[in-house]
Amino acid sequence: MSVTLSEPAAQRLAKLSDTAGRPRLLRVAVDGGGCSGFQYRFELIDGAEADDVVIERDGQRAVVDPVSLPFLVGSQIDFADELVGARFVVNNPNAQASCGCGVSFTI
Repeated sequence: MSVTLSEPAAQRLAKLSDTAGRPRLLRVAVDGGGCSGFQYRFELIDGAEADDVVIERDGQRAVVDPVSLPFLVGSQIDFADELVGARFVVNNPNAQASCGCGVSFTI
């Protein structure tokens, strides 16, 4: 199973690229830390590294480094626009538990 990019996430990346006046990629990484052991890191970047896995939808791209990829297999990178704020999120079927605030997770 691969990592996918949702339509709302692709639309948000397109808007961010338009605002910046250049293509922007979303780097998604998994770092150790947080209440439950792992946490996601999102970063807008200008280009991918040679060993990144590139996920594309509707001409928009997200990248995942090879160390983070095993934690994200089968996940969907999404964009949520809710009352509490707008943010990129990962819908990860491998996450067995998350902390109360939803920032960190356990596999």
